[in-house]
Amino acid sequence: MTIKMPLPDQSILGRRDEIIAALRAIVPGEGVIETEREMKPYESDALTAYRQPPMVVVLPDTTEQVAKVLKYCHDNGIKVVPRGSGTSLSGGSFPLADGVLLGLSKFKRVREIDFDNRVAVVEPGVTNLAISQAVAHEGFYYAPDPSSQIACSIGGNIAENSGGVHSLKYGLTTNNVLGCEFVLITGEILTIGGRAPENDGYDLMGVITGSEGLLGVVTEITVRILKKPETARALMVGFSEVEAAGECVARVIGAGIIPGGMEMMDKDAIHAAEAFVHAGYPLDVEALLIIELDGPTVEVDELIRRVEKIALGCGSKTCQISNSEQERLLFWAGRKAAFPAVGRLSPDYLCMDGTIPRGKLPEALAGIRELGKKYGLRCANVFHAGDGNLHPLILYDANIADEMQRAEDFGADILRLCVKLGGVLSGEHGIGVEKRDLMPEMLSDIDLAHHQRVKCAFDADGLLNPGKMFPTLHRCAELGRMHVHGGKLPFPDIPRF
Repeated sequence: MTIKMPLPDQSILGRRDEIIAALRAIVPGEGVIETEREMKPYESDALTAYRQPPMVVVLPDTTEQVAKVLKYCHDNGIKVVPRGSGTSLSGGSFPLADGVLLGLSKFKRVREIDFDNRVAVVEPGVTNLAISQAVAHEGFYYAPDPSSQIACSIGGNIAENSGGVHSLKYGLTTNNVLGCEFVLITGEILTIGGRAPENDGYDLMGVITGSEGLLGVVTEITVRILKKPETARALMVGFSEVEAAGECVARVIGAGIIPGGMEMMDKDAIHAAEAFVHAGYPLDVEALLIIELDGPTVEVDELIRRVEKIALGCGSKTCQISNSEQERLLFWAGRKAAFPAVGRLSPDYLCMDGTIPRGKLPEALAGIRELGKKYGLRCANVFHAGDGNLHPLILYDANIADEMQRAEDFGADILRLCVKLGGVLSGEHGIGVEKRDLMPEMLSDIDLAHHQRVKCAFDADGLLNPGKMFPTLHRCAELGRMHVHGGKLPFPDIPRF
């Protein structure tokens, strides 16, 4: 399969040796990777269906080097694709044949931990889990916990506004990041936000978080750390019907109970996870809910009683409550391993990401089943059920003619269904290239133009991560930044998309 991307600039490719030499002067030693063999690991991110070697890879290890690389690329009209750990499932760091891949894997230091203000200052290459590990000795942790937290970087988390199983109560990345050091394509270094929970002026952190590398490069992040709750216990509740599990989710939230996490798996995902982890999941149910409650012990005990009663009222078939920290972690181990576990069921799979209103969950599941029949493909479903974030896993075999195309069409129809039900195209995986051409399903032309105007304010020449998020490329001049008189553009010789 191929995906339409901006055409390579042959004049830039013709200057490749010159560009590599200039980058080596900025980032000496092993900071520049140029051979085909060494660039192989960078030809795709976690969306491995699409591959493209970059022109060159540069790996700076200081903010000053990042600024100099970006300024050089800006001054010379060279495209730049920022990359963290390469775990993006939407192709957010998909490279370009005529672009510099700017890797931030060397930015892996925890610069400061401030327990008094409950913040940690880290570099973008620090893994999500490493933040929690760095503060665990004082009883603190970092709340967002994507399934890939052992590998995904905090910089990538900001780019995609990542979540995780505990985002229902504690929020996504945007709710847990207070500030950052941010480098513009011009090389200018900005400090956004800080350690205070609130700052004057525009909420620029809200703009940067989820911007998928289109606005600038983050080189330092200030994150909120939380005190571990006194008690955390989990319920594992099985249902004979997926719709009943969806009803239970709605009733728990409707009762004013906000669990630390509330996840759902369907039968295929349950069987795969159990065979992979041996967590003790019931195999005779159609849907499984894992509901975690945390806080003071007295409060948790009362909430468990209430949730158990709600589950029984929805027709639960099984209900197991964790009695130790080890058992709670085992409940979650299967869910966190669901993605690699499903990989044992099929040679290939697509991991989708869409969001719907919680009350539409039964309707969404029924729609996915019908689409599976239409395309003749299996789909294992894993959900952040509490906040309506769906992760359908479409199983296919790329070695069979047209199966990949059917899988992609199946996934696109699932996302269209999400929008139809009042949801959005992404909950935490971003848009990237995977969902780029579906953006008009969710946003009008006017909405998209306003998004692009924000892009133009940060990157007027469109050099940062081009080909992502926006289905139609525009010059900033075409979005109202240039005065048009009498229907005639000034400087008509300038190439335009």
